[in-house]
Amino acid sequence: MKKDNKRVIYWLLIGCVLIFIMVIVGGITRLTHSGLSISNYKLISGTIPPMNDVEWQEAFDLYKQYPEYQKLNTNFNIQDFKDIYFWEWIHRVIGRFIGLVFLIPFLYFLVKKQLKKSTIKKAVILLILGGFQGFLGWYMVKSGLVDNPDVSHYRLSMHLTTAFITFAYTFWVALDLIFPNKKEIDKGLRNIIRLGLGILILQIIYGAFVAGLDAGLMHNHWPVMSEGKFIHKTVYIEQSPLYKNFIEGKSGVQFVHRTLAYFVVAIILFIWYRAKQLILTSNQLYGITTLLIMVGIQFLLGVLTIIYAVPVWLGVVHQIGAFLLLTAMTFTLHRFSK
Repeated sequence: MKKDNKRVIYWLLIGCVLIFIMVIVGGITRLTHSGLSISNYKLISGTIPPMNDVEWQEAFDLYKQYPEYQKLNTNFNIQDFKDIYFWEWIHRVIGRFIGLVFLIPFLYFLVKKQLKKSTIKKAVILLILGGFQGFLGWYMVKSGLVDNPDVSHYRLSMHLTTAFITFAYTFWVALDLIFPNKKEIDKGLRNIIRLGLGILILQIIYGAFVAGLDAGLMHNHWPVMSEGKFIHKTVYIEQSPLYKNFIEGKSGVQFVHRTLAYFVVAIILFIWYRAKQLILTSNQLYGITTLLIMVGIQFLLGVLTIIYAVPVWLGVVHQIGAFLLLTAMTFTLHRFSK
């Protein structure tokens, strides 16, 4: 049987879809403040939620032992707890399911010798990324179970960014199989797109910082911050020393995130301008056009998310927009690289 066949491609693309769903559910989990509802980690038995009133009460009693309940949610009843428990539980179950979807077919393709050596190496990297992502999820949750009833925004950023990178790499491996034939490339434009990808990933990291610090709940104005200021004074006085404002201060982190958005738009406009000067294949044109459309939509979503102070549905849509923009950037880079 032919190696790296269509079934291998479908396997990878299904993995991409599942990671996409995982990120959406993760966003809902974060925005509904559900992430600390399950304070233990049981790989096998944890896939089964409480099945009766006694088990629900035991889970609720366990939740009561930690800071989120003691400092924020003392008014919660069992139904309130069930509501937040659901999102964290489904998030973890999807994570386990993704692990099986990656591992079992990989072993099957390996035994049947349907993978080239280069694809095997890439698949091993994917499995490592997936395992690391699972570890980061628990590492993130652990940070909210000690004193502060909220997860570390650094750990949240690592967890989210690794998910995005795992998706992008999975998609890239699939594209390698979909487009096996190499062609001459414009290295100058390829390098510009690489720079654009780097700026976009930095923006995604800062988006996670904003989410982790709840920094979207302030300065709900655009194009300026509060009091009609482009740089509000709280951007640089919230933390000390000065640099901490831009990685730990709510105003400073929001300022960086909203400012980086202009750089993302600018680099994509420049990529589009440079690409239009070349003779493009249909896939290259599709990538560039999609990239341009998606950055416009995502910029608008970012503005609306700030103005309306991050309602859950809009926060989730904004995260989906980031995911789709990364998809467009990955596809475009691939088509201008190989």
